Amino acid sequence: MAIEKGGRLPAAKLRTMGEGGPREISTDEIFAGKKVAIFGLPGAFTRTCSAKHLPGFVEKADALKAKGVVTVACISVNDAFVMDAWGKAQGATGKVLMLAGGNGDFARAAGIETDNTANGMGRRMRRFSAYVVDGTVEILNLENPGNYEVSDADTLLKQLG
Repeated sequence: MAIEKGGRLPAAKLRTMGEGGPREISTDEIFAGKKVAIFGLPGAFTRTCSAKHLPGFVEKADALKAKGVVTVACISVNDAFVMDAWGKAQGATGKVLMLAGGNGDFARAAGIETDNTANGMGRRMRRFSAYVVDGTVEILNLENPGNYEVSDADTLLKQLG
C-alpha cells in the first residue's frame, strides 16, 4: 500500500554521507519531532531530477524553512556516494539532506517502488514530495510514473500557505 496523507512513513534505515564516509540514519532520526519537507525521485544525475526536481528544492530551501520546515530532504534509490556527489554538484550542501535508499527498502515499504528495468535502471522510486510532521504525512504529492507535475518545490511551498 502506498504512503498516503494522514499515514505514517515506514520505519527504515537509510544512508547519508558523514565526515568519515557513509553513515546509517533511521527514519526516526530524520522525522521524529520534526517538520520535514521530503521529496523522492527515480535517480541522481538523471535528466528531470537534475534539471528541475533537486534544483527547485535547493532554490526554495530557505523559503520552506521560513514556513517552519526544519529539514529539506531528498531520497533516491542510489548509494550514499552517488547522492553525496550529486548534492555537491547541485549546490545542495547545507540546504538539502541527501538520503540514499540504495537497496530500495524505503521505496518498497512506502509502496512507491517502480519498475524501470525496461530503461536499464532497475527498480526505483516514484517521484513525490511530502510535508511530514513527526513521521505523519500531512501533505503528499505523488506523481504517476514518468510524470513531473505536482512534486516540485513551488507546489509544496504553496501548499504550506
